[in-house]
Amino acid sequence: MRATGVVRRIDDLGRIVIPKEIRRNFRMKEGDPLEIYTNAGGEIMLKKYSMMEGLSTLGQNYADSLYKVSGLACAICDTDRVVAYAGSGKRDAVDMPVTKDIEEVISSRMSYFKQFPGEKSIYTHTGAPVAAVGITPVINGGDCAGAVALLSENGQVLTDSQKKLLVLTATLLASNLES
Repeated sequence: MRATGVVRRIDDLGRIVIPKEIRRNFRMKEGDPLEIYTNAGGEIMLKKYSMMEGLSTLGQNYADSLYKVSGLACAICDTDRVVAYAGSGKRDAVDMPVTKDIEEVISSRMSYFKQFPGEKSIYTHTGAPVAAVGITPVINGGDCAGAVALLSENGQVLTDSQKKLLVLTATLLASNLES
C-alpha cells in the first residue's frame, strides 16, 4: 500500500472526504459504491465495488459462447474495465480500462449498434485492434453494472441475429447478478 501524504478528519457524521486527485485517478464518481476492508493491522481500505467482478468465470464463459455463435470477438466490461474477452485481437484485454466512449454507452443505458460501415468506431479499451459494432448495457435493479460488446476488425454492421444474441447475453448476465 502506498501513502499519499493526505490527512483527512472524520466529521461528526463519520464521513471523510476522498481528495479529488485520488477520485480522478481511480475514476470514482459521485454515487459510486465502495467496498470497505479492514485488516488486523488497523488499516482500512476502500475499493470500488463492481457487481460484475463476481461473475468473471461466468462472464468469460458467456464471452466465449457469444464469440463462437456470433463469429465476432466479444468483450464484457464493468463500468471501469474489461472483465472478460474472447476472440481475435488482444487476449490481454482483460483488466484494461474501458474508453470514455464505452463509459458513455453504459451511462446512457441504451444499446449502440453500428448503422453503416463508415461510421465512427468505438473502441472498448486503449490499443484495441478491433472496434465495437454493438454494445448493450447490463442493467440490474436499475443500476448499470457494465456492458457486453461485439467487436469487429472490419467494422461490419451486425445482423439482426447478432443483435439479439448481444441483448440476450446482457440480459442473462444481469439475471445472474440478481441471484
